[in-house]
Parts: sequence; structure tokens; C-alpha cells
Amino acid sequence: MRIDLHSHSTASDGTDRPAEVVWRAREAGLDVLALTDHDGVGGHAEALANLPDGLTLVPGMELSCRRDGMSIHMLAYLFDPDHPGLARETALIREARDGRAAEMVARLIDLGVPITLEMVEQIAGGGVVGRPHVARAMLAVGAVADIEEAFSNRWIGSGGRAHVARYALDPVRAVELTRAAGGVAVLAHPRSAKRGRVVPDEWIADMAAAGLTGIEVDHRDHTTTAREELRGLAKDLGLVVTGSSDDHGELTGHRLGCETTAPEAYEALLDAVPSRT
Repeated sequence: MRIDLHSHSTASDGTDRPAEVVWRAREAGLDVLALTDHDGVGGHAEALANLPDGLTLVPGMELSCRRDGMSIHMLAYLFDPDHPGLARETALIREARDGRAAEMVARLIDLGVPITLEMVEQIAGGGVVGRPHVARAMLAVGAVADIEEAFSNRWIGSGGRAHVARYALDPVRAVELTRAAGGVAVLAHPRSAKRGRVVPDEWIADMAAAGLTGIEVDHRDHTTTAREELRGLAKDLGLVVTGSSDDHGELTGHRLGCETTAPEAYEALLDAVPSRT
């Protein structure tokens, strides 16, 4: 059984529609796929309606979190999207994303980058607007040579001239809300140094104490050393170890299934769902 628990569609910052994502997953030989768009579940219905035979879809979402100025991502699975507390927070996050995009575009225009908010919204295609959409607009007008340059501290990366902070949850609160909504939480790519600061072990321990179920260890952005360290930490804290592609379609090179979760780890996540215990 091949299991990928982290993917994105045009419902957030992926380049492929949810229907395309699930079909690509099956073509990649996957048996289980989690669709985890940022701060929303807008792609789930289309994915389920177009689910190919032999593929199980795990409903998920990647929650935007922040602590001490550091961006942290939390994968939530199998929760009730209509839970009042969780729904209220995700609505606030999405509203903040829209305002952030407008302010970033304004700053970029002041810096001589000829993009518009309409361009960014068109690239987002009705999905949750994020920095990758701004980066793709910058690439389209030739302001940067690639997406990575757009995310540097020269432009929209942390500390960059056009970077804008936004509303996000404390990761412990994200864990608590996910559990309250009947789901399980897994910390996403905590040792991705290319994204900036890495999540300290003591913060991960705080999340574990609040009910964190797992930690994403096998991720393309993690070095061999980072994976070994995280496996040790997961063992110490009693966390499930997961692996996933974090596929964003063309943006990341169509890599569904490049990293996977062991079947026994997947079963452990299912067993931890509050409604099943």
C-alpha cells in the first residue's frame, strides 16, 4: 500500500484541479491520498466526485500557524469542517490571506514590479490566495527568474521588502481545534531549513502535550540527518512518523508519491481519530 498524506490543488496554491490531483495520484500508483489545501476544504467535493477506483481520499487541510514570528504548518485530517471553532479560525485566516495579497502587490508595485491584484487572483483561480500566487505573477512579468527567487528575502520571503505578516494560529491552538473537531493533527515539515527557522524540539513537545498525533519526517526538504533526529524525537514523544510529497503540481514538479507513509503509521493515525476511540 502506497500512502501520500500531503498534497495541494488549485483550491489553494497547487497548479492542478482537485480532479487532476486524484487521477495523477492513481497514475503514480498511490492507494491513499490526503488532499491538504491551505486553510480550507474547497477542493474536497471535486476530488471525491472524481475519485478513481482503487484510491482512498483522506480529507485534510494544512493550517497556517505562527509562534514567535515563525511560520509553522499543521496538517489536520478527518475533522468536521463545520465545527464552529475551527471554521471560524480558518475563515479569519483566509480573510487575512486576501488582505495580505493586496498589500504585497502594492509593495511590489512600489518596487517597480508591474503586477496587479487581479493577476494574482486569476492565478489563484478562486482558491485560497497565497504567496505562491504572487510569486507566479512575478515570474510571469519577468521580475524574477524562478519561484525560489521570489521567495528570497529580496522579495516576498520572510524579512523581504514586500513581505507582509498575517493572522495565523498558535500551533498548540491548531492541535486543540483539530482534536475538538474530531480530527488528528500532524506537524508538517518541521526541519525544512530552506523555509527559514526550524521548529524547536520544545515547541514540538508542547504540541504533543496538547494532543499532536504525528510528525512529518520523510519530506523532500528534510536532510538525512534531520530525518534521523525527527525519528528519535517522535519515539520520545510517542508521535506517529509520516512521509509525503507535499505536491503542488507543476510548481513542485509533479512529485506525488515521491515520499510515502508506512501502512502501519497510517493505521495508527486512523486509530487516533477521536470519533473512532
